[in-house]
Amino acid sequence: MSEAVLDIKKWGNNLGVRLPAAVARAAHLHAGQRVRVTVEAGRVVITPEAAAPLSLEQRLALYDPARHGGEAMASGRVGAERW
Repeated sequence: MSEAVLDIKKWGNNLGVRLPAAVARAAHLHAGQRVRVTVEAGRVVITPEAAAPLSLEQRLALYDPARHGGEAMASGRVGAERW
């Protein structure tokens, strides 16, 4: 079990705690992940939220031709397969 004693810090009008890497790893948490924070019997509980599946429109909006190498058949030789 990973454990840490941390100080709560002021962050704007809110309070914040930085999770040590070992604690985050043990809880399978990562930067940018959505979590739900609740209070149960006086304890703060952080629960990872399941990522909602992306729609086709959302997936297509994420497509970057420069990053993904352009067209799937960039050679221009569609149908030139040999059997």
